[in-house]
Amino acid sequence: MDIPITQSKAWQKLQEDLGETSFFEQTENYQYLVILKKTPVGNYLYLPYGPVVKSETSLKESLKSLKNLAAKHRAIFIRIEPQNPNLISNPPKNIIKTKDLNPKDTWVLDLSQSEAEIIKNFSQGTRTRYNTYAKKGLSVKTTKNPDDIRYLVNLQQKLAKNKHIHAYPEAYLKKELEQPFATLYLVKYRTPNDSEPSPNSPPEDSVLAASLFFDHQNTRYYMQSAADGEYKKLPATVALLTKAIFDAKEKGIKYFDFWGIAPDGASDDHPWKGFTEFKKSFGGYPVHYAGTYDVVLSPSKYKLYQLSRRANRVLRKTRR
Repeated sequence: MDIPITQSKAWQKLQEDLGETSFFEQTENYQYLVILKKTPVGNYLYLPYGPVVKSETSLKESLKSLKNLAAKHRAIFIRIEPQNPNLISNPPKNIIKTKDLNPKDTWVLDLSQSEAEIIKNFSQGTRTRYNTYAKKGLSVKTTKNPDDIRYLVNLQQKLAKNKHIHAYPEAYLKKELEQPFATLYLVKYRTPNDSEPSPNSPPEDSVLAASLFFDHQNTRYYMQSAADGEYKKLPATVALLTKAIFDAKEKGIKYFDFWGIAPDGASDDHPWKGFTEFKKSFGGYPVHYAGTYDVVLSPSKYKLYQLSRRANRVLRKTRR
């Protein structure tokens, strides 16, 4: 079975470091990592990209185990995200499709190809940016220093302010970087030797893009990321991604997971449309998961939970 990083013991260690309560179980037929979530209405169990199962029979086995765990912790529902969509194509009435938390669709690059083949499959624009980023003063460094997370934090906060989206707290990102599976990539700018600084150039040694990459088994995941929108003409994100891709290949990693794209047939106004096209410009293929489902154990309390969530969303909108 392919085990996603979010269903691994390594991910459980991260949850523990973040102060979360979690449970792990592994059998011959299934594996799961559960995070206990608490709300004013009641508790629920969340399995990010889990449980990992081989068949419908092993899914049923895992759900039986999960229901026993839910009873011990008075959970009103179990939130699951099976990877194989065929295993939950016709769910019973108590398993309800809900808003996807982790991306239902992602984009994966096969790193078993030669470096020349990978570059050949880049779009023309991405290939040009890859070939010229060093000449434009960009360089990429990697770091495990927790203090360096401030570069990602600053870029994410700037992006969140401009786009009105969520930014992760510095303490959370620092805990992620502290994990053995995480590496922070930074793209820095210095004026090229054959150029004079211009008023439109970034400051010397400024960080224009940053991203956390997570390595687990055969896959490198493109996770937390942000770039400085003031300098879009410089190919900072292409520099960052190509360096991460070829570093992963050199380490013997087989797949590069871009972590989330818009679904097939998405309209042009879909919020993920732009970065989906960007991710696809590196070559690769789509992978589709089942999405997020709630296994309802207490229908009355589950309805209260849904009502409270809707009320919270309305409150957040009125406060903007």
